[in-house]
Amino acid sequence: MKQYRFWITGVMVLTLVFASSQVFSQVKYTLTPASEMKISGGSTLHDWDMTSNSAKGEGQFVMEGSQFKGIKSLRVQMEAETLKSGTRGLDNNAYKALDTKKHKDVVFTLKEITGSGSSYQAKGDFTVAGVTKPASFPVKMTQSGSNLTFEGSFDTKLTYFSIDPPTALMGTVKTRDEITISFKSIFQPSK
Repeated sequence: MKQYRFWITGVMVLTLVFASSQVFSQVKYTLTPASEMKISGGSTLHDWDMTSNSAKGEGQFVMEGSQFKGIKSLRVQMEAETLKSGTRGLDNNAYKALDTKKHKDVVFTLKEITGSGSSYQAKGDFTVAGVTKPASFPVKMTQSGSNLTFEGSFDTKLTYFSIDPPTALMGTVKTRDEITISFKSIFQPSK
């Protein structure tokens, strides 16, 4: 009888361990080409946007069945010179200010995400022009099938990343220090 109870207890423990590993799983996700990163700012002449659809990223997402429950790790990287405004002069001034010859990438590494449903708070590190600084900002999440879309923005300053705001036309046009880094990141399970 004791052996029978020991055997039943062992089966129950194994069943619980197996069932709990099925409830929460970590799934590798990658950024889709439909994602968009944007830096917006202004100058004494006009406001401007620089957009890129060339970011790469991957993360380990915590899923319960097919439902999003959190993120264990996440890193998104974008070549700075893929940011385009539609004006070559503005782009060249931006690349010079970002020192893209030395610091090719803009990188975000997630440290923590909290919240539930569609509203989250992300904390992580942005690396811009070779300078890494902490960032915290709200994120909206939507799920469509197995794809997860994250949208958010981070208001900051060029000087936060030790970047001198660029000038043009012999200093008559001055870039404002304030910028917004915004994104619409669509992640899909890795194949």
